[in-house]
Amino acid sequence: MLQVNHLSKSFGGVHAIQDVSFSVRGGAVHSVIGPNGAGKTTLFNLLSGIYVPSGGEILLDGQNVAGHSPDTLARRGMSRTFQNLQVCMNMTACENVMLGAHLRTRSSLVGGMLGTTRRADAALRDEALRLIDYVGVGAHAGAHASQLSFGMLKRLEIARALAGKPRLLLLDEPAAGLNDTETHEITELIRQIAASGVTVLLVEHDMKMVMNISDHILVLDYGRKLAEGTADEVRANPQVIAAYLGAEVEEEGAA
Repeated sequence: MLQVNHLSKSFGGVHAIQDVSFSVRGGAVHSVIGPNGAGKTTLFNLLSGIYVPSGGEILLDGQNVAGHSPDTLARRGMSRTFQNLQVCMNMTACENVMLGAHLRTRSSLVGGMLGTTRRADAALRDEALRLIDYVGVGAHAGAHASQLSFGMLKRLEIARALAGKPRLLLLDEPAAGLNDTETHEITELIRQIAASGVTVLLVEHDMKMVMNISDHILVLDYGRKLAEGTADEVRANPQVIAAYLGAEVEEEGAA
């Protein structure tokens, strides 16, 4: 589904991403890991059109989309969440999710005044309510986002991303700031999303989650690809252990 070839991004003299190549197979869960400053979020910003690459290709279904705008990529089936929540706190949970479907609506001011879009608006609301229930926040659909817990807001943002009906979903640290129970819930939700046919590309620091959920893992270090492979292959890679995982892998292996 996604093929990245020799991707690079520089900010002045700083090489945030350097000659990174990898592929994402459709229907799987792929993870990107690495220490702080490795370039993970920069990579996501390149893939989702927020940054324009300094070099290289991003092929989505075989077509180079490097430098395309986020809305263009969303129309082509790519949605994302953010490390720092991008939620409208003065809107209800349902309204936030409805925003995620704006590219699929044809409502207009005139149509709203004439009442011709009411059926479409009702269908959109029904779909938003279904997605809110799907992510486990259904009991709070009418509550303002400001009233929801941090864990609920994380799931709400995933629901909004799903409202765009993506084929490729980019999740930027979905478990950051969550307790063990909330992390387990997010993990199971990601499993459900992947099982439904949506390909997932994930950036995450929780190694237990990454190792349990990933079909394939890409490891970055100082903006370069350090290693990639299955969870077992990455877990056993001496370079990865030295650069990032360290004692965590040894402890999990002993367990």
